[in-house]
Amino acid sequence: MLSNNFRLRNFNFKTTSKKIKKNLKKLLSEDNEILNSLKSSYKYSYNKKLIKKNRKVKFLSIIGIGGSILGSKAIYDFLKHKIKKKITFYDNLDSNLRINKKNINIIVSKSGNTLETIVNTNVLIKNNQKNIFITETHNSYLRSLALKIKADIVNHNNYIGGRYSVLSEVGMLPAELMGLSEKKFKQFNNLIKNKKFINSLISNVSSILFFIKNKKFNSIVLNYDNSSHNLFMWYQQLIAESLGKKGKGLLPTISSMPKDNHSLMQLYLDGPRNNFFTFFYAKEKKILKINNNMILQSHNYLKNKTLEKIKFSQKLATENVFLKKKIPFRSFEISNKNEKSLGELFCFFILETILLGRALKVNPYDQPSVELIKKETKKTLL
Repeated sequence: MLSNNFRLRNFNFKTTSKKIKKNLKKLLSEDNEILNSLKSSYKYSYNKKLIKKNRKVKFLSIIGIGGSILGSKAIYDFLKHKIKKKITFYDNLDSNLRINKKNINIIVSKSGNTLETIVNTNVLIKNNQKNIFITETHNSYLRSLALKIKADIVNHNNYIGGRYSVLSEVGMLPAELMGLSEKKFKQFNNLIKNKKFINSLISNVSSILFFIKNKKFNSIVLNYDNSSHNLFMWYQQLIAESLGKKGKGLLPTISSMPKDNHSLMQLYLDGPRNNFFTFFYAKEKKILKINNNMILQSHNYLKNKTLEKIKFSQKLATENVFLKKKIPFRSFEISNKNEKSLGELFCFFILETILLGRALKVNPYDQPSVELIKKETKKTLL
């Protein structure tokens, strides 16, 4: 148990970790803006007046793409049971998009020049709506537009890339407007004092490096919690964009469980051994029970069972089969779905990714090849 909310069963591999431990110590000693954003002492570029002024809003639209919006989507889906407001996300180009006139719109783009965000902003928002732009301080299209329509502007931290920005202004401003507590997300200071957390982090990084060395490049998430799908879409970008450089990297894939037992599991169990797995389960408080009157005698073992019990049993059964077949996996179990547990998960995956990048000798903070698509798209539109 790493905390009251978060249990992790590490990969069952003994690997050397002295170098990882040294890298972690060095990382934690640096003045790193990304790590600073995970701390409770982080200074946001918005003030509480902006939150107070808009707290009563019932409808919220968030416009962005990639890391600018995936963190907020993860927060909303994971904590939807605590949120009473209607939140709509616009993160792709779609001719059928519409926006509620009563909405407050949050437009997020680090550079202020993201094509898809510019297009959706142009199509969706109106001058007379309440609009909040989160973008860098330098001159850009979206900053100029925000000034033109007299929208609120929140400065995006220049040193925090989109996929790492979830606990900065980018994720915490929307979270506060959803009615959540930004302070409860900030668990970094507690976690780095937790020996179990640190040891698990080092062990997992060491194991993943061992898999990469042995040509296992597919990181497959077996997700048993529907409301965590966007958490792993965020994780997918974090891993793929941070590590996919110089011919190196991992391919993160998300499997919806137990549904994928009936489509992909055959491949996972008997296909190529180039994968390692992450089981993820979060306990649901909502209880749905089997209707005993509809159970035939042949399936009496289902009587009095809850949907949650059945799903958890399927997870345990799959883990047992993986153990027998010696397929590498780790397993997360979340007992309480709240800001604290989600903040702990964000910290774990961000630290893990940065440490993997350093060990692989790639820059985990940039994404140089993505710029090629942006430049080529502009050429074709001119």
